[in-house]
Amino acid sequence: MFGMTVFESVLERLRAEAREAEEDITEEQGPGPVRGLTSGFAGLGATGAFMSGSQAAAAYLDLYEAPAPPEPESPPEEPAPVPEHLLRITPEAVAEDLALAGRESIDDLAARRRSFARENHPDRAPAELRANATLRMKIANMLIDETIRRIHVERSLGL
Repeated sequence: MFGMTVFESVLERLRAEAREAEEDITEEQGPGPVRGLTSGFAGLGATGAFMSGSQAAAAYLDLYEAPAPPEPESPPEEPAPVPEHLLRITPEAVAEDLALAGRESIDDLAARRRSFARENHPDRAPAELRANATLRMKIANMLIDETIRRIHVERSLGL
């Protein structure tokens, strides 16, 4: 402490007191808990003493919940009825479903195309009838496109 400023001597004294306090704390507590290999074993209790399997099982019985009884199996559902219109895949049947009379306007044909697509789109059809729905859509689009071409030809000829 000789040859030091007042500030340095106070700082040194505080450091010495802090070291003494740390030593006192470690002496009072004794050795800390051993961490590592044994801390992960299920057989060791909080005290570090080994527990038998039956003691460990008894400790968990309070937490055990009986499993819920299985729900009774419902009878298999009947398959949904097959939409009859998806079985009609001839061009004549599709034309009948479109109800084309030959006097429709282009706007009316566009509305019928949208309506037909809503009812017959393959994404809305059962998996086993998607090919039929796709074919119906192709035929309907072909018939409507042909009717629109006919309307344009008749207009160009002045009919």
